[in-house]
Amino acid sequence: MKRRNFARRPGCAVEATLDLIDGKWKGVILFHLLAGTQRFGELRRRMPGITQRMLTKQLRALEEDRLVIRKVYAEVPPRVEYTLSEIGESLRPVIETLRAWGEGHQERLSCGPASDDVKAPDRAA
Repeated sequence: MKRRNFARRPGCAVEATLDLIDGKWKGVILFHLLAGTQRFGELRRRMPGITQRMLTKQLRALEEDRLVIRKVYAEVPPRVEYTLSEIGESLRPVIETLRAWGEGHQERLSCGPASDDVKAPDRAA
């Protein structure tokens, strides 16, 4: 299991947290797991834009970081379920705050600038 070693400096805690949920999919996976245990196929259906390979990779990373627990049942065919660990569950307020912020700004985020009010910064020649 890899361990991240962040020096104790201002911003380090934010850096460590963002490193755990970085990328396009980890936060989304964690959000869906807030609702409870999910099987791989359920997660895949909830995220139609993710490939099977990427979902597998992200779930493995979340498991390695101890945010997600993977449980394999000895059945044929094998059944695998994913659940938030205690550490993962402690991210609930963070994920819910991100969701609420996104909902409040969704129109602006999805549509981009609605007018010429937002201009690109001038570049020095």
